Parts: sequence; structure tokens; C-alpha cells
Amino acid sequence: MSATLSFTAPTPHGPQDITVAYARVGTGEPLLLLHGIGHHRQAWDPVVDILATEREVIAVDLPGFGQSSALPQGLPHDLPTTNAVLGAFCATLGIDRPHVAGNSLGGLLALELGRRNLVRSVTALSPAGFWTQAERRYAFGVLMGMRRTARSLPLPLVERLSRTAVGRTALTSTIYARPARRPPEAVVAETLALAHAEGFAETLRAGRSVQFTDDVPGIPVTVAWGDRDRLLLPRQGVRAKHAVPRARLVRLRGCGHVPMNDDPALVARVLLDGSRSQEASAASTSLSTVGL
Repeated sequence: MSATLSFTAPTPHGPQDITVAYARVGTGEPLLLLHGIGHHRQAWDPVVDILATEREVIAVDLPGFGQSSALPQGLPHDLPTTNAVLGAFCATLGIDRPHVAGNSLGGLLALELGRRNLVRSVTALSPAGFWTQAERRYAFGVLMGMRRTARSLPLPLVERLSRTAVGRTALTSTIYARPARRPPEAVVAETLALAHAEGFAETLRAGRSVQFTDDVPGIPVTVAWGDRDRLLLPRQGVRAKHAVPRARLVRLRGCGHVPMNDDPALVARVLLDGSRSQEASAASTSLSTVGL
């Protein structure tokens, strides 16, 4: 079920009225899904139906992305503010300490929620924040280039490109290892989402000084990385493991930066394992790796 929710969030700059778009489906323990910068909640569509067999899945458009409005004027799109909004969002829905999974920016947000002990478990897919400064500059440069391209292409051209495998590759190969598998309508929608994302510039600006160095104690943590990630390079997963030494580190073979479309069955399995008990997560040895 798709909906919007208006609520008051106790942000670091005082209480603020926020409106967030989200989709909610399935039954079981709650699992909150957080997308990356410039994307939208539909990035999770390839895995939602699988997850919903065991979890109540809540996929959110982050503030300033998808159908969610940007944060009120004067509020930065940074980690403390966005996580305060997410906490208030969950409280308004009556969700107490959900499991959380995030990709890229969403993975960083998920880890921060875990560090603050606001969630039951964390699964982070290619999370931001484990870069060197050179790697961050490279990633930000690629993202800004993608944004410029999305804003410059006329909609009829995007639609025409999306109808062919070559065109879908041209539009999305930076984030997908198998871009030809992406449905044409999804490529059009995510290109428009990137072009119109109100929070893009502010979020990117806030990320310039971000480095995740703290442990996430007391809850199960999974960090998974596509071995064909061209945006946040797979070696950053090793740094994530050093920062969060009890985390399970998983290689997503044949997957790019946004792996949900590249291998939905594998990613859904990783997410479900990550949202089970620590013992169940540790038992999933067939997915674990130290060789990223």
C-alpha cells in the first residue's frame, strides 16, 4: 500500500512538520528499507514481494527524494536530521525498533540508526561513508554527472532509450551490473526521480565530511557489497568490516552498486538472514566472505 504520512519530527533544529511517502506491505516483524541518493523507494521493488513473505516491509522515500518533500527550509539534509525524521516516522506508524536495510546513502543511515540502538538489526548494501577522500570525490563526481545527464535529457529521449537494452545500459550501467534486466518503465521513473530530487544537492553537500568510523554494538549487522560496484568500490567493504568488526561481510557476486535488480533472490536472502537472530545470521556461512 502506497501512502503519505505527515508528522512532527523533533529535529536538531526544533520540532518540524514533515511529509514522507512510503509503501507498506506484508506481515511479520517490521523491516524498514532506505534507498540511495537520487533514487526512490521503487529501487526495492525487485525484492519487496520476497521480503513480504516474512516481514512487514516499509519502503520509504527519503526527504527530498521520490514523492517525499524536501526538508523545511533551514534544515540540513544530514545524518542527524534525516535519522531524527526516520525515528519520528516510525513512531508515528507505531513501529518500535524495526529491522532496517539500506543501500548506499540508505546503508549509511541504517548503520547510524543501528549505532544509536534504534533498530533491531542492520543490513547495509554498499553503504556510503567508508571511502577515502579520493574515492569520495570520485563517487560524488560520478553522481553529479548522472544528475546533469538526467536533467538534460528530454523525456521522449529517455523513453526511447529505455526500450532497448543498449539504451538502458547507457542510462543505468553506473549503478547496475545487469542494466538490460531493468524494466523500461523503471528506468524512466528512476531517471525522472534523479532529475527532480529536491534534496540531491543538499544531501551531497552534507556528505562531504562524512566518515563512518564507529562500531555498531549489540545488534546483528550485515554489510554486503556488489563485486561489480562501479560507484563505491568493493574494497570499501573491508574498511566497513574493520569499523564494525562483528558485522557479517557478504560479497554479492555479479551485482553492482544497486544490487536489488541484479540478483533479487540473493539480495532478498541476505536481507532476510540479516533480519533474523545473530545465530541465524552467523549460520549463513555459504554467503560469508573475507575476500572483498
